[in-house]
Amino acid sequence: MRTVTGFHAIEEALRAATEAGSAPGFRLLYTKPGPRVKKILQTAGTLAIPADQTTTQELDRAVAKLPETARDHRGIVLIMELAEEKAPLSFTEALAELAIREQGLVLLLDSITDPHNVGAIIRSADQFGVDLVVLPDHRGASDPEIIARASAGAASWVPVVRVPNLVRAAEQLKDAGFWVFGADAGGKAAKELEIPEKAALIMGSEGTGISRLLRETCDTIVSIPTRGKLDSLNVSVAAGILLYEIRR
Repeated sequence: MRTVTGFHAIEEALRAATEAGSAPGFRLLYTKPGPRVKKILQTAGTLAIPADQTTTQELDRAVAKLPETARDHRGIVLIMELAEEKAPLSFTEALAELAIREQGLVLLLDSITDPHNVGAIIRSADQFGVDLVVLPDHRGASDPEIIARASAGAASWVPVVRVPNLVRAAEQLKDAGFWVFGADAGGKAAKELEIPEKAALIMGSEGTGISRLLRETCDTIVSIPTRGKLDSLNVSVAAGILLYEIRR
């Protein structure tokens, strides 16, 4: 079972269900039906999703086991209970599809532990047409509810996979014809890049950047020239800038 909070995240989950043509196991709980809640309920009605009006206390109980920052339900919660959980997309499956394409853009996130940053990056990934986001099994954000909410629903649209070893994933992408860029200090200015048809971008944490082994795997290190007094940009902002430059 998955509990979804936040207007954007709920709306995008319903939009994805609309495109799929069904929403088995979906159920809505809501309190006072304000304008935005009414719009969500209207969409739910077209998919025959049960919607029950309840109390604020009941919604509080529904979200009690979520991470604290995902408990602000704003008066509506989406419950997704799937009879048969679909196995998550694997990196091997995604890579097999990407390998036969002439174009592709993949984003790898190394040691980014803040789920809000990961969610914001996924939102940018959706806007700039990223085909796949790769996260590590360990040393990374692991709160899907917060990530989904922070992505403003984009997590419903961007394929996300987890791998045990990002270095190995980067090597496999190179074998599949991808040119791997690593975002780190001392690299080539982003605006000077020559972007191939198949590109992968690795973003690291604000504190330590990408790991040494990942950096050694990269074909090109890229940086964003800045003029401020701080050491670095927020990683989600930097990811958005670099994705824009790659797509420009």
